[in-house]
Parts: sequence; structure tokens; C-alpha cells
Amino acid sequence: MSGAGKTSAVIIGASGGIGGAFEAALIEEGIFGAVHGFARSRSEAQHLDLLDEGSIAAAAAHVAKGPPPALVIVATGLLHTPDHKPEKALGDLDPAWLAQVYAVNAIGPALVAKHFLPLLPKAGRPVFAALSARVGSIADNRLGGWYGYRASKAALNMLVRSLAIEERRRNDRAIVVALHPGTVDTALSRPFQGNVQPGKLFDTERAALQLLDVIEGLKLPDSGKLFDFEGKEIPA
Repeated sequence: MSGAGKTSAVIIGASGGIGGAFEAALIEEGIFGAVHGFARSRSEAQHLDLLDEGSIAAAAAHVAKGPPPALVIVATGLLHTPDHKPEKALGDLDPAWLAQVYAVNAIGPALVAKHFLPLLPKAGRPVFAALSARVGSIADNRLGGWYGYRASKAALNMLVRSLAIEERRRNDRAIVVALHPGTVDTALSRPFQGNVQPGKLFDTERAALQLLDVIEGLKLPDSGKLFDFEGKEIPA
């Protein structure tokens, strides 16, 4: 990225598998003046809870003190908990669980954008990226089920599209995208890895590097779209 040494990178969800791999890769590359990793489990200046807008605003204020962020990645997601699995059928729908999934997968990233997009520099090619999923593609949905996760990721894809349109009016150099990392060996995918085809389960380091390559290749017309780990556009 042009002028990267005079800018910073931000990883939201840096305690997770992919988020931690993003943070480690960017620190190792050393092209940014600072790499900020935020997570709910971290303390003080590195604390950020997607369910608490105040913590998001505080994290943005912390980043605003240093080099402007030319890269912001929201590497978070909720598919299941010990008490809830993805819904297989209509009868499994639970309003409280749906609200929780939407809060983490759609509302949280939107609030991150609210506070971090204004910090992107108006020079170079700043990027705001949020991890989404192929199953959030309405056009690609042929199996049904997984109601909350599918719908919340579809909502995220629409939010990214709207954010990209508005951001273009404020900063015509910025790119806002959603990214599908594939099936990655993390706690999120672990209960469902038995159905993954050989060679299609990625370790976290590979997943992060693949997506960083995709980010590096983005162009202005790509803003508002959803891309997979190979840089191929996925229909929303």
C-alpha cells in the first residue's frame, strides 16, 4: 500500500484465529507504522466489545491519536455457542438467538464502520474489510437452514454495500468490502469440519495471507462487493 509506513492497520477481533493471524502477519510485514489489535478479551486500550458502542468509540479515539488507519479489518463472527447450534429448520428459530447473531455479525461491524471509516486517510488506497461468508449470499443459497448466520451475513453484505456508497461521497479513494475466508480451522468451524473436502480446510495463517493478497489487489470499482479468498466476486 502506498505510504503504508506513515499509516496504521487495525484488526478487530485480534484474539480470534483469523484475527490473530492477521495481526501477526501485519506486524511481521512491518509496512505499517503501527498495528492495532482489538478484542473483547483484551484490556485497557486494546479492549473492544462489538456489543458495546462505547468501547468501539474509545478504540477509534485511541487509533485517531496515531498514524491514520489505511487498513481496518473486522475479523469477527458468531455461528454457534455451547447452547446454540445453527438452525436446521424453521422450528429451531429462537428470537433471542437471532438477535444475538445479528448483533455480532451485522450490527457490530456496522458500528465499527461508523467510528473508524471517518479516520481513513483521503490519500493512497485505504481499505475497510469485514469478514463475511459465502452462505450469506442470497443467490448462492441452495440448501437453506442456518437461518440466523445466513441472514446476518446477508445483512452484513448489504451494510457493506451501503457503507461503500456513502464512503465514496466522503472519501473517493477508500474501498469498503466484505471477504469470505473459506473454511478455516478455528473454533467457529470446528464442529462442521467433517464435511469439508480435502484441501479446503485452511489454517489461520494461510487464510489471513490469502485475504491480505486479495486486499492488496483491490481496486476502487471493487468497493461494496463480496470477494472470496481467491479474489473472486461472490454474488450478494
